[in-house]
Amino acid sequence: MIKLVRGFRDILPEDVGLWQHVEKTARELLENFGFSEIRLPVLEHTELFARGIGADTDIVEKEMYTFTDRGGDLLTLRPEATAGVARAYIEHGFPANRPVQKLWTMGPMFRRERPQRGRFRQFYQVNAEILGVADPLADAQALFLLLTFLSRLGVTDATAHVNSLGCPKCRPAYKETLSAFIRGRAGDLCENCLRRSEANPLRVLDCKSEHCSRAVEGAPAITDHLCNECREHFDRVIGALRDLGKEVLLDSRLVRGLDYYTRTTFEIRTSALGAQNAIAGGGRYDGLVELLGGPPTPGLGFAVGEDRLIEILAAKGVEHGARPAVYLAWLGEKARDMAFRWQNEWAQSGLRAEMDLEGRSLKAHMKRAGKGYRWAVVLGDEEMARGKVQVRDMETSGQNEVPFSELLEWLARATR
Repeated sequence: MIKLVRGFRDILPEDVGLWQHVEKTARELLENFGFSEIRLPVLEHTELFARGIGADTDIVEKEMYTFTDRGGDLLTLRPEATAGVARAYIEHGFPANRPVQKLWTMGPMFRRERPQRGRFRQFYQVNAEILGVADPLADAQALFLLLTFLSRLGVTDATAHVNSLGCPKCRPAYKETLSAFIRGRAGDLCENCLRRSEANPLRVLDCKSEHCSRAVEGAPAITDHLCNECREHFDRVIGALRDLGKEVLLDSRLVRGLDYYTRTTFEIRTSALGAQNAIAGGGRYDGLVELLGGPPTPGLGFAVGEDRLIEILAAKGVEHGARPAVYLAWLGEKARDMAFRWQNEWAQSGLRAEMDLEGRSLKAHMKRAGKGYRWAVVLGDEEMARGKVQVRDMETSGQNEVPFSELLEWLARATR
């Protein structure tokens, strides 16, 4: 038997309802905030991610699914969405024609990480991006939107960790200070951190090794080295969030794992998943569009990990899905033909119903109806002769006799 590729999974019908609930909530909220959907390919040129994310990141060095196609092009299954959004923004002429864009997308991403709780090699994200806006109020709105989304889904223990990574003006001096600190602890760092510290010492702060995390405790905070413009920007973001009633945790160690971030960066964490506690994150990336060949363009955005979010909601017992409302239990050939006609007519009119095409006993029909259906319509020879059906409430076991001519209207009222 051929089985799933390691790190991949099937999302089964009984689970899809919760996924649809999360995605419907995201879609409605993003549109309320003025975002428009963009749909992107899952396959891009490898250079897009190597240049956009950073060649010395774990994602590019270790985790991407990269291959040479038959035409000789080096291609990669997308490990994240922001670089693709920026590529589309440039390629379709938005900087010249409509520079301010609020875009959202959702779908699968691919990273060859070690599979663990809430982490799969094909995983799903909801992404939101704001391009062409430098004002710190945009940062505050993005984070407010994200926290509102999680609150609307019932994630009540989410904590927003926020930091500023400065800009090309103030970051170089901080890197020198951080490099000096790291050199003093070189003997306690892993090989990756030692190698990366030369090109980008901030990568050391993002190392997931507990040993390295302990080694850099007490590292200088970047927020103590911000230029005046970055300090004013960061203070405005925090102030605007507080005005909107959202408190955040200032976290000077937060750098995230992608090279394109500047100024505001944030991560949403929850205690519901143990060590894998981040369910969303993002920040500002004012240099990304220019890095990918476009004009200087401010930008920011965030991504929500659907897999971990779904796991949290499932653990809370959240059930949501458009289950079939009506089951047609028929007995006899004439009843089957009538039930079949009804099912198709009802589906056409917007009433969701289901039936078996093979004959069952009434007991077997009721057993099937008890697995997720609210109403069972019982139709047999006696009902055909009288022109009335028995409609059973599968939750209360109550029963109603309804004439054929009134059945669709009765069920439409009952299933609202």
